[in-house]
Amino acid sequence: MRRQWMIALVMALGGVSICADAQVAVRNQGYIPFSDPPINYRSDELSDPVAKLQQRIDKGGASLQYEPDHGYLKSVLSLLQVPVDSQTLVFSKTSFQYPKISPEHPRALYFNDDVYVGSVHEGKAVEIVSFDPMQGAIFYLLDERKSDQPRFQRAELDCTQCHIAAGTRGIPGVLLRSIYATDTGTQVPGTRSFITDQDSPFSERWGGWYISGAPSGVSNMGNAAVAVTKVAAVSSTDAAATQLAPLPPRFAASSYLTSSSDVVSHLVLAHQTQMHNLITLTNYKTRLALYSVISRNTGGETAADTALPDGLRQQFERPAEQLLRYLLFANETSLSGTDGERILAASPFAREFQARGLKDSKGRSLRDFDLHTRIFRYPCSYLIYSDAFDTLPEPAKGYVYHRLLDILSGEDRSPDFARLTPEDRRAILEILLATKKGLPAEWQAYAKNKHLQVAAADSQARRPG
Repeated sequence: MRRQWMIALVMALGGVSICADAQVAVRNQGYIPFSDPPINYRSDELSDPVAKLQQRIDKGGASLQYEPDHGYLKSVLSLLQVPVDSQTLVFSKTSFQYPKISPEHPRALYFNDDVYVGSVHEGKAVEIVSFDPMQGAIFYLLDERKSDQPRFQRAELDCTQCHIAAGTRGIPGVLLRSIYATDTGTQVPGTRSFITDQDSPFSERWGGWYISGAPSGVSNMGNAAVAVTKVAAVSSTDAAATQLAPLPPRFAASSYLTSSSDVVSHLVLAHQTQMHNLITLTNYKTRLALYSVISRNTGGETAADTALPDGLRQQFERPAEQLLRYLLFANETSLSGTDGERILAASPFAREFQARGLKDSKGRSLRDFDLHTRIFRYPCSYLIYSDAFDTLPEPAKGYVYHRLLDILSGEDRSPDFARLTPEDRRAILEILLATKKGLPAEWQAYAKNKHLQVAAADSQARRPG
């Protein structure tokens, strides 16, 4: 039973798992990876959005409001600035509240650039993953019972047993799972599950999820269940086990904040989850390498003053290079010529998401969608503006910026980035120079030499509206 309970934890991301007792979040019990220096994952010195919100609540600057139909959900989304239109719905039983999840009552997931919020119909707790710039994913539960003093409770022990795994790249993170689901939401025994990111084939995406507005001609596992009658007898080698039958939406739309499980939201989610993990992985590996040098150093020098051995540099340069490639969508799965205009017109989430983009003088933003052959018109992740990216420790951040300039300026013409046309590279470079503050001196010198606009130190460009 304990094993089943933990497996069930992969939160509404078909993955973003959250585990813990619904009434009292489990923390400070048992072994948690990265608890020791230099990471100190259990530290209470946090600056993630939920930690900041709880501080405001404690000081009387904000309050959580309860309503009979949706408990604290609307208030949580409003206070954390998470758009309702980001809603995606998952009917697979991939949460600790799995008994209440089914095709009739799918789990709802909402997100912005830093926070993921999971809600189960008539559930006991709102589940939240909030990204701290230094520590990565921090897990919280909010008891859904009406209270005079509702409070976000940090959950650690059970969450990290699911959330520090291969699917999160070995650090506290988030993941999206796609499974072969039965028409009750359980995973067919003996079948594979898939971790979804921007590189995943569409044929392996969205199993156990509802999808609204999916591109025509893109084969996927969404809105479907496995057509088997004796699931206990199914094996992973049985071809019939993975034959999917359409599963029309069976849920009452009135029970949710919106009736949609927007395909654009799904596409962005697939990119963002592993981008978050790669930023955290690079952060951790760099801090661990620097700490190793400091621990061995008896001369009083800091790590910044000390040449790092090649072996230690490789510890963080490898994930930094992975981060760079993912940042630039190097291996993104093609959308195969889909009708981008139709998808955008049908997606309130897409319009809201684009409206939040920082724009250069030509009106271009890294949040602009393409949706014909790829997700974004200018393939460079908008999370380059995040606090987590800005907090990457040196020398890893310098490595990423140096490599990025090499690629965008055309110095690096390796096949790995062949998808980026000269026009793509120039557009991304100009957008970053005009909108991203705090660029390294190398970038500033390049811009001056090429007579390109650079973002002012106190502003990140033209804000929409």
